[in-house]
Amino acid sequence: MPVPYIRHAMLDDEETLGRLDRVTWSPLHSVQPRPQPPYEPFFNERFGPRDHLVAELDGTVVGYIRLAFPTPLACNSHVRQIQGLVVADEARGAGVARALLRAAQDEARRRGARRLTLRVLGHNTPARKLYESEGFVVEGILPEEFLIEGEYVDDVFMGRSL
Repeated sequence: MPVPYIRHAMLDDEETLGRLDRVTWSPLHSVQPRPQPPYEPFFNERFGPRDHLVAELDGTVVGYIRLAFPTPLACNSHVRQIQGLVVADEARGAGVARALLRAAQDEARRRGARRLTLRVLGHNTPARKLYESEGFVVEGILPEEFLIEGEYVDDVFMGRSL
């Protein structure tokens, strides 16, 4: 199986990443409703190419991870937060999510971060296991924070030192 190639996103990735975001949408990991046309641009004023790492397998984009500041506060600028991790269905099991997660940790360190955090839905067991295997620990839980498709779901905060 090929090893995922990780690179920084480029403006030319806009359409591909937007489509990937739409086709992988699931209530397992999203608190937003299913995207409907007309679709919002993938890159916007808040998140641009510089905030994304992209995974390719055999030259095809199969995933991305979004790395952002959790708040605009200067006193919080030593922390980065993963605010999106997506892998195409056909690339699952190929180590893409793990490669993106490791690359995001390296990128956060390069940018001066001391901590990396994320939020994950309590019922997303595969993602939680991946994060735990990469050194993330549960730092807080907001019980039944979201009502998704008729079920109350916890919002789980995880983090790790870099």
